[in-house]
Amino acid sequence: MKKLIYLVIPVLLLAACQGQKQDKAAELVKLKKQRADLDLKIQALEAGVHDSTKAIPVSVTVLSPVDFRAYVEVQSQISGDDNILATPKAPGTVKSVNVVVGQHVTQGQVLATLDASAVEQQIEAVSPQLNLQKSIYEKQQNLWAQNIGTEVQLMTAKAQYEATQKQIAALQTQRDMYRIVAPISGNVDAVSLKVGDFAAPGMSGIKVVSGSKLKAEANIGQNYLGKVKEGDKVTLIFPDINDTLQARLTHVSQVVDVISRAFSVQVLLAPSSKLHPNMSCIMRISNYDNPKALVVPVSVIQKTSNGEMLYVADGSTAKSVLVKTGMNSNGRVEILSGLKEGDRVITTGFEEMDNGENIKIQ
Repeated sequence: MKKLIYLVIPVLLLAACQGQKQDKAAELVKLKKQRADLDLKIQALEAGVHDSTKAIPVSVTVLSPVDFRAYVEVQSQISGDDNILATPKAPGTVKSVNVVVGQHVTQGQVLATLDASAVEQQIEAVSPQLNLQKSIYEKQQNLWAQNIGTEVQLMTAKAQYEATQKQIAALQTQRDMYRIVAPISGNVDAVSLKVGDFAAPGMSGIKVVSGSKLKAEANIGQNYLGKVKEGDKVTLIFPDINDTLQARLTHVSQVVDVISRAFSVQVLLAPSSKLHPNMSCIMRISNYDNPKALVVPVSVIQKTSNGEMLYVADGSTAKSVLVKTGMNSNGRVEILSGLKEGDRVITTGFEEMDNGENIKIQ
């Protein structure tokens, strides 16, 4: 009996294995049939999507080399290196104002005077002494020339005369401290005091601006550090006077302001009757130039997981092309690789487009 059992068990196991193989084979046949049905449906859908009667209307641009220039454009202002507020060296009451706004003045010219009557009285008091000491000294010189008198008398007269001269000079210098004089030659830009006002050093005074040393100044975001440099070509645009000026950057700061996160640039300007301090203008800095660049509108570039991509017209079909871009400016971007001269870049109609889409060029 035990032997019979041992014979039956292997037979049953063999039959079970054969049954499982038959089930797998049947399932495989079923799955292949399902895949074949799906392939037919996909082909039918693709044929419908790419039906030539449903071609997408597009516009294209034929690539050709152009002179491409990238630039940074910022708001700028004209200022003067010589823009000085002239104030008195001593405090006092304004006695006279001798200039008006817009008047041209020369360096050293008296612009206004303060009340210095106390000092002037001292000068008037000492002046007779100076005349007396001068007369005595001259007489002692004449006597000494005739061998009359002593050398001590001559030296004493000379010392007294020179001491009085120095006293007068010191009083005159003190009196000059009550005058406001032009520190430079230029035009009066502002007068912030009038007769009767109290004026003091560093307070209100008369502003003098020189137009001989003008410069255009602007602040640029720190992301442009290293992208602009001294010597770059600059176009200054003056909308108010409908004029432009060509120049070059003369200074690029290497320090970023901690608050604005920007750095300053400057352009020194030659004297011009058209330019005035505090004028506003647009500074356009050309920081890149390629005379034979292939460029496309920035709007046609699409970001994908594989990189930057755009569509070109390949006959009547749209073809996706991976590209490498360079500088961009004024809505255009330079193509460094991926395209060649003569390629037809699709510029409209690409928004919902797929690779291989049928297109109709308008």
